[in-house]
Amino acid sequence: MSEILGADDDPREGAPTKAFERQVGVRGPSRSQLEGAFGSVVAHAEPAPHREPDDVCQDSTLVVPTDDGLVLAVADGVGGSRGGAEASRLAMDTLFDALTSASEAGLREVVMDAFEKADAAAQASTVVGSTTLLVAEVQGGVLRTYNTGDSEALVVGGRGKIKLRTVSHSPVGYQVAAGVLDAEEALHHDMRHYISNAVGTGEMRIDVGPSYSLAAHDTLVLGSDGLFDNVTIEEIAELVRRGPLGDAAEALVELARRRMRQPGEGEPSKPDDLSVVLFRPPRGRSRG
Repeated sequence: MSEILGADDDPREGAPTKAFERQVGVRGPSRSQLEGAFGSVVAHAEPAPHREPDDVCQDSTLVVPTDDGLVLAVADGVGGSRGGAEASRLAMDTLFDALTSASEAGLREVVMDAFEKADAAAQASTVVGSTTLLVAEVQGGVLRTYNTGDSEALVVGGRGKIKLRTVSHSPVGYQVAAGVLDAEEALHHDMRHYISNAVGTGEMRIDVGPSYSLAAHDTLVLGSDGLFDNVTIEEIAELVRRGPLGDAAEALVELARRRMRQPGEGEPSKPDDLSVVLFRPPRGRSRG
């Protein structure tokens, strides 16, 4: 299900006054784009190539504009079962409800509380599994990330420099962050698909990143492991650093999709659900 809605379209009390975009439970490729004073966003989700037609994608995305920016999120259900899809949906619904409900709390508190509520609700359910959850808030041109699991965020400069990268919460991700493994070794590691932190486990840890002032030509990339297990960091940077944002999203998805189906010799390949969210700030509002 993919939605681009405003207040008049959402029957729930307290619906938002700005358009939002949410992709949950899609059964085929789904892409949406939003433009506004906050900048430009493209969100894409699709199920893995091996899924049956009635299977739903366990990845979800969310884009919610705020008064001074927006909140972006990616969730990737864990385990290859319906429980993973339900956990991903639950995480996005909980975050969406928290962001669009009247609250005197600051945005950081709202986001952190949504993580906690989703974790508790997943544990209390007999049909909901666990999920990764990656949230990025951009307020007044300043970025902050919140992460549980192995979905990742990058900030790529206009010349392709990696300015910020979150740490994947996995044995392999920690070794890369510590310099024990390089990126190439990590892509082909036997334990790359194991994660050590997720919403719904009862042992969730939220990794809150430092604030980062986005420059006018920066591109923010959020993605599930369906992206990062099939496309190298260097390839991602080269594809998103310039040109129309929609074209960048298309190029990333096409490369990841090809690698999943027909990888070349020595290329990474891990068929999986895929979600990507790309964001660029308005060009006239540089902060760095």
